Amino acid sequence: MLRGGRSSTDEQERRARHDGMPPLARRLARWLPALLILGGVAFDLTTPSQYTAAPFFAAAPLVAAPLYTLRGTALTAATALAGEIAVITYHGMNNYTKSVTESLTVLVVALLALGINRVVRRSDARLASVRDVSEAAQRAVLPMPPERMAGLVIAARYVGARADARIGGDLYAVQDTPHGVRMIVGDVRGKGLGAVEAAVIVIGAFREAAEQEATLEAVAGRLERALQREGKRREGLDEYEGFTTAVLAEIPTKEQSVLRVLNRGHPSPLLIAADGGLCELAPGSPALPLGMTEVAGWPDRTDEVFFPAGGLLLLFTDGVTEARDRVGRFYDPTARLRGRHFLGPDDLLDTVVEEVSRHSGGAPADDMALLAVQRPLGA
Repeated sequence: MLRGGRSSTDEQERRARHDGMPPLARRLARWLPALLILGGVAFDLTTPSQYTAAPFFAAAPLVAAPLYTLRGTALTAATALAGEIAVITYHGMNNYTKSVTESLTVLVVALLALGINRVVRRSDARLASVRDVSEAAQRAVLPMPPERMAGLVIAARYVGARADARIGGDLYAVQDTPHGVRMIVGDVRGKGLGAVEAAVIVIGAFREAAEQEATLEAVAGRLERALQREGKRREGLDEYEGFTTAVLAEIPTKEQSVLRVLNRGHPSPLLIAADGGLCELAPGSPALPLGMTEVAGWPDRTDEVFFPAGGLLLLFTDGVTEARDRVGRFYDPTARLRGRHFLGPDDLLDTVVEEVSRHSGGAPADDMALLAVQRPLGA
């Protein structure tokens, strides 16, 4: 336990709320209770005696309740009440009834603020528990890939649209197989538990198929059949408005200058050269997402391109490209990343996540899964 009865969870949640605010708002929230108390004193001293500063003193602990610890809220409440009593004493209690009423008002509101603070603390503890569970689920479903695999440098990110929902239907996976390093980034249509279940099915099927199948087309076929099989086995799984956009990629271990990509209705990956040149890897022929072969189907086709030494491959879900600014403009990674140089996959993903957050004015409207792979110079 921390001083004043605070738990480490309470402190973490308080900091989380502050960290989620813009810097100016964070500073204002920190000082607003004190400013209200000082404003109350100034208002009382500069206005005629029939005017009251009680609303200023009453507001201070209410503002502190959701932002401060219990100790901080209690200190604010005591200071506000002392300020009210001080200005009453200064005026000599010319109107006894009015003075007592104002003091009781500040006292009652201060006690309510302490109660609100405890309710917020309990809510924070429950939210922290939910976050712990969701983080554990994320680590189980979407474990971070190793930084290096078969000579390639790899980084991944998952950014939830909501702070209390760490994982949804966006997915990624990377695997070193006898056929080379294979990877997938996908987005399950829908929300909630159904989307998470479908993401687990896709990842599980990918890890098995990536080891066994000789081509990306065969891997995609296995994923398609896995979704269909589970949809028939469990009623409702195929009713999450269900399909999964996905992009599969393969870098052969013995030919790392070769990059193969198979796109099933997903945003096109980007290939960034060491000199800043950028190429959007649009599919040679369009294809429907996984799970839609009953609507229409045709043979999958893999596109093959040159993967230059020092180049970076970026795969992402539509939470990146559908991030809007205040006037409704979408974030365009192709335009924003062209001509720029990055230290490696981590630097690239940090840049994209930061720019999307800045572009959208905070948390993105949709979850984002990102995967970056670099072929080192000399490889």
